[in-house]
Amino acid sequence: MKKFFIFSFLLISIFSQSQTYIKGNAATALVLFPNIGIETSIGKKITFQADVMASFWESFNGHHPMKFYSLVTEVRYHFHEKYNGFYFGGHAGADRYQLQKWNYWDTNMYEDGFGYKFGGTIGYEKKINDRLMLDFFIGGGWHQGFYKGYYNDGTPGKYENAEHWNKSGDWLPYRGGIMISYRLN
Repeated sequence: MKKFFIFSFLLISIFSQSQTYIKGNAATALVLFPNIGIETSIGKKITFQADVMASFWESFNGHHPMKFYSLVTEVRYHFHEKYNGFYFGGHAGADRYQLQKWNYWDTNMYEDGFGYKFGGTIGYEKKINDRLMLDFFIGGGWHQGFYKGYYNDGTPGKYENAEHWNKSGDWLPYRGGIMISYRLN
């Protein structure tokens, strides 16, 4: 029931406010990581954005897995006016992945797991015309991952000895790009 009320609140917010943008990240699209989102007004200087990003790659080079799916929800405070100028956002998100961590790139090990993240985003939105806008942003924060470690060279079993899930918490930059935004209403 709680989820129904939250969903209803968000849906009402989207359609009751005057501006809602659908967005696509041009920077991540160049490396074939689709990142799409929607941003809508929920107050005088406050907006809500939800976006998803995914990598459908099996690997970059045939040996190192690089598959992930990520959902991030964010509340943004705009310093001057909504959809024009600097903003700061606080976000929470979740992800599912099969990838090789940055400090394992020279090994034959990878991680298969899920995680959650909390952090912040800073950005600048620039209106191009009445319908189009650019959103330049960068963000990061705390990511807590729960995974099982495997070998990617056919060696059987796991490389780590955790009973249930291995855990890894890191402060990371994990968001960024240039969103090309189109106003729906």
